[in-house]
Amino acid sequence: MSINFGHLRSSIKSHDPPLIHLSLSLSLSLSPPCKYHSLEMGSIDNEREGMSESQPLLPESSPNGQSKDLEDSNRDLKTKVWIETKKLWQIVGPAIFSRVSSYSMNIISQAFAGHLGEVELAAFSIANTVIVGFNFGLLLGMGSALETLCGQAFGAKRYRMLGIYMQRSWIVLFCCCFLLLPVYVFAAPIMRLFGQPDDVAEMTGVAAVWMIPLHFSFAFQFPLQRFLQCQLKNAITAWTSLAALLFNVLFSWLAVYVFGFGIVGISVVLDISWWIMVFGLFGYTSCGGCPLTWSGFSTEAFSGLWEFLKLSAASGVMLCLENWYYRILILLTGYLQDATVAVDALSICMSINGWEMMIPLAFFAATGVRVANELGAGNGQRAKFATQVSVVQSTIIGIFFFVLIMVFHDKFAYIFTTTEDVLEEVDQLSLLLGVTILLNSVQPILSGVAVGSGWQAYVAYINLGCYYVVGLPLGLILGWWVGWGVKGMWGGMIFGGTAVQTVVLAIITIRSDWDNEAKKAAERVNKYST
Repeated sequence: MSINFGHLRSSIKSHDPPLIHLSLSLSLSLSPPCKYHSLEMGSIDNEREGMSESQPLLPESSPNGQSKDLEDSNRDLKTKVWIETKKLWQIVGPAIFSRVSSYSMNIISQAFAGHLGEVELAAFSIANTVIVGFNFGLLLGMGSALETLCGQAFGAKRYRMLGIYMQRSWIVLFCCCFLLLPVYVFAAPIMRLFGQPDDVAEMTGVAAVWMIPLHFSFAFQFPLQRFLQCQLKNAITAWTSLAALLFNVLFSWLAVYVFGFGIVGISVVLDISWWIMVFGLFGYTSCGGCPLTWSGFSTEAFSGLWEFLKLSAASGVMLCLENWYYRILILLTGYLQDATVAVDALSICMSINGWEMMIPLAFFAATGVRVANELGAGNGQRAKFATQVSVVQSTIIGIFFFVLIMVFHDKFAYIFTTTEDVLEEVDQLSLLLGVTILLNSVQPILSGVAVGSGWQAYVAYINLGCYYVVGLPLGLILGWWVGWGVKGMWGGMIFGGTAVQTVVLAIITIRSDWDNEAKKAAERVNKYST
C-alpha cells in the first residue's frame, strides 16, 4: 500500500476542494471576565449594540470584493508580527488555561488511581486512555466538522447558521454514541484479546462501564465548545472547566480516602465533572450569551443531516487515524515482558505528553480560528501570515519543554507512582518523551491550518500513509524483531510516523495558494448554509 503525496499536493494546488472538514482538538478557551462582552475579533455583542462593525482580527473586504491584504505591505515585519502575536495570544493564552484545567481532571483521576495500586493504575489508564480515548477520538473528529463550518461562517458574518450547525452535530454525535456502547460493555474481553493480564483486563472493564455517562457527554460538549470558540466566547469555557476541575479534585479525594469507593468512585466523579462543563456551556448559550447565533431549537437542524453525517463521519475517521496511533502503542505493550510495568510507565509518559500537549493544542485552536475567520472574510494572505507566526512561537515553547523534560527526567514520574520499577522505566523513556513533545509543537499547528482551510480529506490520506504504512510497521520491527521493547516501538512510531507527517503537512502548507483558499471558503459557506 502506498500514498502518492505528490498527487495530494498537486490536487490542492489545482483547487480541487475537499468536502470533509475536521479538527483535532478540544475547543476550550478563556478571556478575562471583565472583557467578556468587549472582544474585538468579530464581536457580535458590539455589533448588536450598534457599534462599528470593524473587526481588527477580521478585516473587511473592499467594496469590489477584494481583500485588504495589501494594507499589510505598508507595515514593516516587526509591526506585522507584533499585531498578529496580539491577535493570536488573545486566543492562545486563555485557551491554555482552559485546556490544562480540563485535561487535568483526567490526570488527577489517574493519579488517585495510581495510589490505589499498580493494577488499579494500569486498569484506569487503559480505560481512560484506550477505551474512552478510542471513542473520544471518533466523536471529537465528528464534532470538529464545526470548526471549519462555524469558523468560516463567522468570518463571513453568517451568524445564524452557527446555531443550526451545532444542533445538527448534536443529533449526529448522540446517535453515534449509542453505536459505540459495545466498546465499553465488552471492554474486559477486548483487553484480553490485546494481551492485557487478566486482573488488569477485568478491572478495566469495571472502570469502562462506569465511564458510559462520560461517553455521552462528548456528544454535546464538543459541538458546544466549537460553537463558542468560533465566536471567541472564551470565558465561559474556561470558567466551567475550572469549576469542573475543582469538583473533580475534592470529590476524587473523598471517593478514595474517605468513602473508599476505589476505582468506581473515581470514574463516577469524572463523569459528573464532564457533565458540569456541558450544563455550564449550554446554560450560557441558551440564556442570552449568544444572541445572534442561538435563537433556540430549530427544525432546520433535521434538514441536510445526510450531508452533515457524511462530513462528520469522514472527519472522525481522519482524526481517529492520528488519535488511535498512540492508543495502539499502549495496547501493544501488553504483549511485552513485565507488561504491567511497561503499561504503567508508558501511560505516565503519555499523560505528561498529553498535559503539555494542551499548549500546542491551544495554538491549534487559535490557528484554526485565525485561518478560518480570515479565509471566510476573504483575506488569504493574512491567513498565511497567521500560520507562520503561530508555528514559530509554538516551536519556541516546544524547545523549552524539551529542555525541561531532559532536566527532570528522573523526577516527574513521582506525580503518579512511587514504584521503583515504574520510575526506572519512565526515566529510560524520557528522551523519547522529549522528542515527542518537540515534534508535537509543530504538527498540531499545521493540522489547525488544515482545519481552518478545509483540507481534512487530504490530511486523512496523509495520516493513513505516515502512521499506518510507515510508522506502525517500523515500531513493530524495532520493538519485537530488533528486541528494543517499548522504546523501540515508541521510537519507530515517532520517527516513522509523526516526523514524516509533520514534514508532509509543512510542504503542503508552504505550497498552498492562499488567495484561492479564500475563494473556496466563500463557496463552502454558501453550500452548507442551504
